[in-house]
Amino acid sequence: MRFPENPVLVEVWRSGFFESAHRGSLVVLDADGAVTRAVGAVDVPTLPRSSNKPVQATTYLDAGWVPRSTEELAIAAGSHSGESGHVQLALAMLAAAGLGPHDLGCPAALPSDERERAAWLVEGRAPAREAMNCSGKHAAMLSACVAAGWPTHGYLDRAHPLQQAIEARLGEAGGEPVSAVVVDGCGAPQHALSVTALARGVLGLVHAEPGTSGRAVADAVRAHPWLVAGTGKDDTLLMQAVPGLLVKGGADGVHVAALPGAGAVALKLDDGGDRGRMPALCAGLALLGVAPEVLAPFAVTPVIGGDGVVGEVRPAAVLV
Repeated sequence: MRFPENPVLVEVWRSGFFESAHRGSLVVLDADGAVTRAVGAVDVPTLPRSSNKPVQATTYLDAGWVPRSTEELAIAAGSHSGESGHVQLALAMLAAAGLGPHDLGCPAALPSDERERAAWLVEGRAPAREAMNCSGKHAAMLSACVAAGWPTHGYLDRAHPLQQAIEARLGEAGGEPVSAVVVDGCGAPQHALSVTALARGVLGLVHAEPGTSGRAVADAVRAHPWLVAGTGKDDTLLMQAVPGLLVKGGADGVHVAALPGAGAVALKLDDGGDRGRMPALCAGLALLGVAPEVLAPFAVTPVIGGDGVVGEVRPAAVLV
């Protein structure tokens, strides 16, 4: 399946010259889940990638996993950058379940944090599974399997009880059935949903009643944004800047955010790039009433020329 001809969401201007554009789809929901803005093919299935993680994390709790801290639940729903605190927390989660890094099904990787990766290379350290950005999710998946009495071997197979629960939960939360299941970059099943369904699912988390798995995930993610992304990452900074906001990016140009009492935004850039995500997301958040001065550090990305700023990556007119 190919994308329809989606409109331009983000424009790149260099020295007053229109250089390039990012097409895609974006949806804005109000606090009741009704669509208030739809740009592009917002009902066409796409792959939310790691933006699915917060909703997925509710199934670990419902399987019987009892995290020892809200930090463990936050990293279970996150895409960390492999900093020391991230890696040590993932290893501690495994140890608490009687497991080790060899049980992880995600591939070995170097940390994505630049300083941490440089330190690993200087020290001659090899890529490790626990440093991969999805190791928190995988450690939580394995912990849920132990708690439920399910086998840890084969926990990434689509037919495994945990993966069946995740598939069902994503469809239920998004209000539409999962239309395809593929293999994600971390080796886990990845589930196709529209950006509208993605927005519905995450909005449901921030509006969930206290004491529910959904509210537990939402509260943990918002309390520990560094564990969800990492130092200097957009998701970390944006959640720190906007009280109550839940934000989760995904690979290949996906982003979702939800604010209780206001609504949710979800988007997919057709080219799969990262550059245009924050300008588009912030345009959606502005429609939810987030103050312009709060969004200003994220809403426009500078374009560099030589030693200075010569342009910007900014939302297209369709989002303003």
